[in-house]
Amino acid sequence: QVQLVESGGGLVQPGGSLRLSCAASGISFSINTMGWYRQAPGKQRELVAAITGGGVTDYADSVKGRFTISRDNAKNTVYLQMNTLRPEDTAVYYCNAVTIYSRSYWGQGTQVTVSS
Repeated sequence: QVQLVESGGGLVQPGGSLRLSCAASGISFSINTMGWYRQAPGKQRELVAAITGGGVTDYADSVKGRFTISRDNAKNTVYLQMNTLRPEDTAVYYCNAVTIYSRSYWGQGTQVTVSS
């Protein structure tokens, strides 16, 4: 059974930090790219950051310099370190994994709220 289990969301004040984690199981042997997407109320889901098995990263312009994606291949886990958070970062954050067979899997989402 394929599972992507996210953790680390919550409420933080502007300027604060959070670290999201996502552990994959059931497809670990075939994962290629892992990433984080987010969806704010009334908006489309958008890519935040992604990382390949070889460590190549990609970031949305809005988070460059503030967010860092990393990956532990031995644990099949991807992390998103979010610093200098802004109210506009408020959204549900979803973990995504794409296998070498181009199948895409999603986590259940974790809420991140940036508010004073």
